Amino acid sequence: MAKQPDDWFDDNADNIDKDEIIWVSKSEIKRDAEALKKLGAELVELSKHELERIPLNDELLAAVELAQKIKREGRRRQLQFIGKLLRAQDPQPIYDALDKLKNRHNQQIAILHKLEALRNQLLENGDNAIEDVIRLFPLADRQQLRTLIRNCKKEREANKPAKAYRQLFQYLKTLSESA
Repeated sequence: MAKQPDDWFDDNADNIDKDEIIWVSKSEIKRDAEALKKLGAELVELSKHELERIPLNDELLAAVELAQKIKREGRRRQLQFIGKLLRAQDPQPIYDALDKLKNRHNQQIAILHKLEALRNQLLENGDNAIEDVIRLFPLADRQQLRTLIRNCKKEREANKPAKAYRQLFQYLKTLSESA
């Protein structure tokens, strides 16, 4: 019996290991493409300064900058194009850089919450808390802290706007940035 031209595939199929063949469903391909499109949308929402920290090739960077200028339907189509460009490269470095940006943001928020707690501690405990602040921030001015605390308490008693309260927070924030 003579072999037909398509029989060559059947003979070679026996030689290929079953583990080497990876079948990807159409749904999985669509999910991956949608995830890359969402990644592109995240990139478009970043500021120019944040985009500089993301490892993008020139074509992808130009596409993202263009998408930032476009509105409505054109933007949707540009996001699809960005997703297509992302499929052509490894997106992991981009994901890693975005995670670093988000984590930095979360760290800044945590620092601000700690400073708010420190401000409240200063208002409740007075001189004892001032000693803690001076240990944390050696550049802190004891007299300025006392003045700001006294002004905050006066504002509270008089039901005035919290101007000194904000000034105390800004002073603590300046101290933490210089430390």
